[in-house]
Parts: sequence; C-alpha cells; structure tokens
Amino acid sequence: MTRRIIGPFNRVEGDLEVSLDIHDGVVREAKVNASLYRGFEHIMKGRPAFDALSITPRICGICSVSQSVAASAALAEALGIKPEPNGLLATNLVHAAENLADHLTHFYLFFMPDFARPVYDGRDWYADAQRRFVAKAGTGAKQWLEARARLLHVTGILAGKWPHTLAIQPGGLTRSPDDGALMRLRSVVADVRAFLQDTFFGLPLERIAELDSRAAWDAAVEDGLAVRADFAVFGAAARDLDLESLGRAYPRFMSFGAYHGADGAVFAPGVVEQGVVKALDPASFSEDPSHAWLMGGIAHPMDGDTLPYADREGAYSWCKAPRVAGQPMEVGAVARQLVAGQPLIRDLVGDGAANVFARIVGRLVESAHIVLTMEQWVTQLKANAPVCAESGTMQDGVGAGLVEAARGSLGHWLRVEKGQIQHYQIIAPTTWNFSPRDGEGMPGPLEKALEGTIVNEDDATPAVVQHIVRSFDPCMVCTVH
Repeated sequence: MTRRIIGPFNRVEGDLEVSLDIHDGVVREAKVNASLYRGFEHIMKGRPAFDALSITPRICGICSVSQSVAASAALAEALGIKPEPNGLLATNLVHAAENLADHLTHFYLFFMPDFARPVYDGRDWYADAQRRFVAKAGTGAKQWLEARARLLHVTGILAGKWPHTLAIQPGGLTRSPDDGALMRLRSVVADVRAFLQDTFFGLPLERIAELDSRAAWDAAVEDGLAVRADFAVFGAAARDLDLESLGRAYPRFMSFGAYHGADGAVFAPGVVEQGVVKALDPASFSEDPSHAWLMGGIAHPMDGDTLPYADREGAYSWCKAPRVAGQPMEVGAVARQLVAGQPLIRDLVGDGAANVFARIVGRLVESAHIVLTMEQWVTQLKANAPVCAESGTMQDGVGAGLVEAARGSLGHWLRVEKGQIQHYQIIAPTTWNFSPRDGEGMPGPLEKALEGTIVNEDDATPAVVQHIVRSFDPCMVCTVH
C-alpha cells in the first residue's frame, strides 16, 4: 500500500489537499483535507443583523453574489417579508451573471488546462487543447476573460460593482434600472450570447439547451468540431479518455432550487435518489464533525456551531460532513439539472451516480439555459419601478436562506435576538461535495468518487485525479468560510 498526498492544488480557490491510499495502482481510500480555518460564523456573532449583508460576501471573491443572496434570503425569512417582484428579477440577473461567469471560468481556467498536459500529446484533439487551453498562453482563456468582463457589467449596471456588492437586500435590490440601464443590459446579454454561439458552442444556444440524449450530444459535438468550437474539444477528449468511467460518487443529488420568481424556481428544488425525484426536506439536514477539527456532535445547522478543536482524535479536515437524513449528497449543476428533469443529464446519469463527463456537460447545458433565461428577464424587467420592499428593523427572528451557487447548494441559517446575530451557520456547496467521513465512516462525495481510480504510482500529480477533483469545481474558501 502506498500513500500519496496530492496538494496543494493550483487553480483552486483556497487550500486543498487529497490523501490517497493506493494498492496495485488503484485508489483504495481517499481523504480530503480542507486545510484552512477562517471562522466567519464567529465573526458574525454579536453584530447587528444587517451586517450579514456586508460580511458574508467576503467569504469568497468568486461567488460573493451567491453569499449575498443567501444572507438576504435568510434575513427576509426572519423579517417575514417578500422581495419586490421587479427587485427579484434584477437580483436573479445579477446572480445568474455570476454563476454563468463561474461556469465558464471553471471550464477555461480550472478544468481544461489539464487536457493540454504533455501526457496527452499525440491525441487527435491535443493540438486544439494546447492552442486554446494551455495555462497562461491559451487563446481561449484570453477570449473568455474579455467576454467575462463584459458579462459582469450586468452586476455593475444593477448592483453597482462586483464582487462584494451591498445592493442585494432582503426586500430586493437597492437601485431601480432606468431605460438606459435596460438598453445596456440587452446589449451585454446579446454580446454574451454571441460569444457562446460563435466561439464556445459554435451552435445556437437553443439547440444546446434542448439536447435530450447522448446521441444528440454526440451529434452536437461533431457539428462543433467542424467549426473548432471549444466545447467540442472537451467532447472529443471526453470520448477518447472515457471520462464517463471516472469519478462516480453516490446516486444521490440535491438542489435548493435556483432563481426564484412569482411562478416558482427556474430550476426546481428537490432531492434525487437512484433516479427518483423527492421533495426537499431542510429539517433532515445535519452536520457531523466527527472527522473535523471542530467541537460538538451531530446537529442541524440551526443548532450546531463551528468551534475549532485542533486536537480532535481522528480529524483530518476543517470541513464538517453535512448529510440529508444521514446520507451524503452531491450538489452542483448536474444535481440541479437532474432535479429539474433535463433529459440529456437524465440520460447520462440514469438511476446511478454522476461522473466527470456528466458534471461538465451539466454545467455547459445549464450555461446555455441561463443565457436564454437572462434574455427573458431583461425583457420583463421594468424601468423606474419599485425594486425593494421596505424591511424595517429587526429585533428577533429566525431564518434560512437556501440558494444555488454555481457549484451547488448554499445555505445560511441565522437567529437574531434584540437586533443582534446570536447564531449564524453556513453550509457551502464544496462542504457537501468535499466533506470528510461522518461518524459512521461514510466518505464524502469526492472521497467516494476517487475510490477505484487507476493511477500511475510514479506520477506525482496524476491527470486522472486532477480531472475527478476539478469536475466538482472546488471552492475551498467557502468550504471553511
């Protein structure tokens, strides 16, 4: 038996270390270490309730809008108010712009550069991967970063700045767009569509969003290869390397529901277990610190705490093990699309576990869907109309904010007494996916996904391990918040 420690990982937000026990070239056991404690929950205690809106976005510079939306939703529930519909539309636009930016940044900067490694030299798709995705010099990253800067103008127009905006409030958004702002929004969304259709997919977004089977995906990849589209380079590499056989975790998935409106969520909330969609039950959530350097026992996030305990026996991470009815759940775009019933993702996953290929395809299909939905929202958004319901002050209240970041389900739980925060707890998407073992010894989703992986024991950073880890798109600073 050989023990290999891989890390710290580059191209990851925060610090990550993976320990692998390898026997005869096969990973028998994996342990994932989120190696930095930050303590945001304790920063929050004793502060005025609305300080959550300025502090929690600082948890992360990549998904700060998601943190803002979760905090504002928790405060709205505690206050007993509903956001203005126009403000909810504007908030959805800001949130969707960030999530779309995260999806494509992950593709160009975090995931695809591993396919430009020399180990793949000689593959049919390697020259395209080198040209478009090699770290620092790839032409694809340059084009995407220019498009990304344009996309984030959505946040500037509606919320003043990105990241760490203070415009997102429990009652909606602080600024009502005028006619000029709506015109600029239409222009930005049109430019983003043009980038996706001309460069990324090389195909109409409607076709990508409506893909309904593996056969339809393969046909789209072949058409994309004809115009050297970036997604098709991934498709060719995935087929050649059989990425469908890599990184299988559990047949259990969860989504809190994304982009809520008057008619419900664009992507519905729910849980999928072995292909069956079930209702989401937040009361069944728990956090297990058995293998974390943290105090306490198993508790619901409204009751638990996050206190350091560096001498805890058997601990190997600063991350707790969140569970739903005692079971680990995979979260992310593939989970959202499974719960929402997207037919291609249902075809790829069936009643089993996800894999590296399905996770990336889930993000790509969702990206097309997001842009199409943003186009609808921009036409529905009213100029110079109310965008924020009056929230007043808060003395006492309890609330939970359950939203979907790009990487998956994000929850904030708070309790306010006499105007001050007495309890604040956060479970981030990577906490679900990169959790350590629980008290029963059950691995988290990534730990499970690494088991059975065939690796070259002489390779210090096996490409196959990189593919599996990065398919989840870890954000470790959110994990340890």
